[in-house]
Amino acid sequence: MANDELTTKQVSIPETAPPKTSIGVLGWLKENLFSSWINTILTVVFGTIVYLIVVNTIEWIFFKAEWYVISANFKLLMVGQYPVEELFRVWIAFTLISLLMGLSWGIWKGTMGHLTIAMTAIYIIVASLPFVLIETRIWLLVNIALIIATYFLGKRLTKFKKYILIGWFLMFPVTMILLSGFGVFDRVGTNLWGGFLLTLLIAIVAIVFSFPLGVLLALGRRSKLPVVKWFCVAYIELIRGVPLITILFVAQLMLPMFLGEGVNIDNVIRAMVGFTLFSAAYLAENIRGGLQSIPRGQFEAAEALGLNATFKTVFIILPQSLRAVIPAMVGQFIGIFKDTSLVAIVGLTDLLGMGKNIISNPEFLGTQMEVFLFVALVFLVFCNMMSYASRRLEGALGVGTR
Repeated sequence: MANDELTTKQVSIPETAPPKTSIGVLGWLKENLFSSWINTILTVVFGTIVYLIVVNTIEWIFFKAEWYVISANFKLLMVGQYPVEELFRVWIAFTLISLLMGLSWGIWKGTMGHLTIAMTAIYIIVASLPFVLIETRIWLLVNIALIIATYFLGKRLTKFKKYILIGWFLMFPVTMILLSGFGVFDRVGTNLWGGFLLTLLIAIVAIVFSFPLGVLLALGRRSKLPVVKWFCVAYIELIRGVPLITILFVAQLMLPMFLGEGVNIDNVIRAMVGFTLFSAAYLAENIRGGLQSIPRGQFEAAEALGLNATFKTVFIILPQSLRAVIPAMVGQFIGIFKDTSLVAIVGLTDLLGMGKNIISNPEFLGTQMEVFLFVALVFLVFCNMMSYASRRLEGALGVGTR
């Protein structure tokens, strides 16, 4: 009887989806681009437009563009009016950076290695340009060789990581001493700094100094002390409610009036301070968002371990909140790097400002597109390097994964 019941029961077999068959290139084109007469017309029209744009762009870049404007003004675009006889200081600074990058590549590998490879590729491309001076080409080849040599050296110096980090922290004051002089070398005023050198310095100073200030402002806004909390709230809301160009004008024009006679701050330093204060307010809000995303259980776990408020914030809460807002912070850093072009409005000749000065020269009239395309390419390369480093860091820290 039991056997009869078993035989009469219907056994349900789960249905499986039929295997997907490859439709090939022609099938994909027919399905996505030529599926109806309307899609066919749109495909033909937009395909023709894209074809004409690409063909004309390639023809202009390789056959019609007057690239001599870049070759004739390459030094101005890179370092502005920095004296030619003192350019060895700039190259010493780049050589020290190359040394640290090579050592960091050998020690940490990963993202640092990819960025170092990208920087080496830039060195190689610039060194291969036909209009580059022989002295510049020699310095670039020395930097390339130094990166390769220090990479193999760094693989054997993994126990000296802290010294490499100290070297990176000391790189900024050493660079400023090299560029300005500060009694060690002949003084070169910041009014002679310009081009990409000035763009890079302003961006690095704003990024490096705005980060700790933004962290303090974010923590201060969550403080239980009314004076600290409302001061941070007032600062953040005031700065975020004012355009960056207004802050730059205040720093350049009104700050000397507030300081009075006898106190003079360099124009470049004023721009750096303005960018730092502006960036810190936005970073503070990004970091505050990260702090609010931390579950209450993390606070309770830290308190259960007996940690005081300082240790709880520094070792438990803050690292998790910073990890959560890496994309927002790097986006802010990229924005600051691009916004450095605004200093041209207040009289400083950064990369874009130098480009404008060049095209205003009667000798180079009609070369606006070439100059602006070169400036855009420089910003594109370095912004993409920052974006790539951000994605690698997010992947290494598991941002967005559970």
